[in-house]
Amino acid sequence: MTASISARGNADAALSYYSHLAQDNLETSRGQKGQAPGRDSDYYLKSQDFKDGPEPGRWAGKAADRLRLKDPIHEAPFKAALTGYDPLTQEQLVKKGGNSKVHSSGWDMTFSAPKAVSVVWALSPEKERQEIQAAQQKAVAAASSWLEDHAAFARRGKAGKIKEATAGLLMAQFDHETSRDLDPQLHTHSFIFNMAPRKDGTWGAIVSRDLYRAQKQADHIYLRCLRQEMDSLGYDTRDAENGFGIKTVPLHVEKAFSKRQQAINEEVEKKGYSSARLREIAALQTRRKKVVRGRNHLLKQWRKEARDMGFDVKQFKTTERLNDSELIPSPEKNPSTCSGLQVTGKHRNRSSPDSPKKQKNGSPSSDAAREKEAIKVGRQLGLALLAFKHSGNQPGLRLALTSKTGHLSLKYEEDGPGPIKRRKDRENDPENEAE
Repeated sequence: MTASISARGNADAALSYYSHLAQDNLETSRGQKGQAPGRDSDYYLKSQDFKDGPEPGRWAGKAADRLRLKDPIHEAPFKAALTGYDPLTQEQLVKKGGNSKVHSSGWDMTFSAPKAVSVVWALSPEKERQEIQAAQQKAVAAASSWLEDHAAFARRGKAGKIKEATAGLLMAQFDHETSRDLDPQLHTHSFIFNMAPRKDGTWGAIVSRDLYRAQKQADHIYLRCLRQEMDSLGYDTRDAENGFGIKTVPLHVEKAFSKRQQAINEEVEKKGYSSARLREIAALQTRRKKVVRGRNHLLKQWRKEARDMGFDVKQFKTTERLNDSELIPSPEKNPSTCSGLQVTGKHRNRSSPDSPKKQKNGSPSSDAAREKEAIKVGRQLGLALLAFKHSGNQPGLRLALTSKTGHLSLKYEEDGPGPIKRRKDRENDPENEAE
């Protein structure tokens, strides 16, 4: 899973954490170590030069528009929002707001691009890097918009037992480019503040359980949108265990640029850990102190590593990119959707990169497409047989499988004439993943 969510504690803890995030961006742009967090209340957003590093944090969500917040993010309004106050007017918006020791500040949802995307970004010219960064931001925006519409609920009443739909979320997003081991790793920290406007205009604290439940679906939307963006830019993507890969990036190159993951895997194997919780412990045990390097220095280092592996970085794209009129607008113009992808709760219609394109004669356009089709049908067949098994294997009942446009259907047929009971197999449909 490429999207993770974690609570950030009270306002003081969250401010310290996000100050470090912003400081990392500043130091990367300068190529040197900057001031310690807290010594200058606006150290990371006072006319800093970000030409050689990630952009400063940005506000996101419908609640940000309601509050008329403007980019970039400054520390004073950020801290006010952490404590449940209006970032601009300092008006208290939630009941326990103002008490930084009691009020839970919010949650960090981090969206990490598949390693192949990060490798392509790291080894490409500046123009392509900017396009990939825009794709990352758009995918994060699509997932965040879905969260607003389907997983954002505010509390009301005594002990906050009443749950109400909200009119949006207030988020602050920070883009980062490296792992702790200084490998290329594009990821976005999207901080969800623990306050949201209700439909009647009042504000309330957020029901966190729904955010955690929505994590898997948000991850799914993020990955599908990012993959679509990469396809539109001319990169030939492939299915992979953790999201997707890019065919021109070999697995051994991905692994070489995944030193942090290798360290965790070695610790897990060494200690015999099996559960997800123990894996988290291994991650903490292998965590190194973060070292800051300038972006230009890192880009040179990554290219050298690629050359040392004998990896040709000159040609990543295998198809022509879409022309400008076909490209998807920037996140600012259309933050909630990707081209052809309707970001809704249960029905998301798109021309998926998973679906092979057909030629005029109806055959798949490539061997890779045929392989994807075979894998898809095989999975559906397995699910169909499993469903038949659980039907009880009643005497006289037989199973018939039909395939239409790549989708299997089940027919439970009794011997002799009689009605046929049909049940479309939807176990592998993405729209059921959140249920």
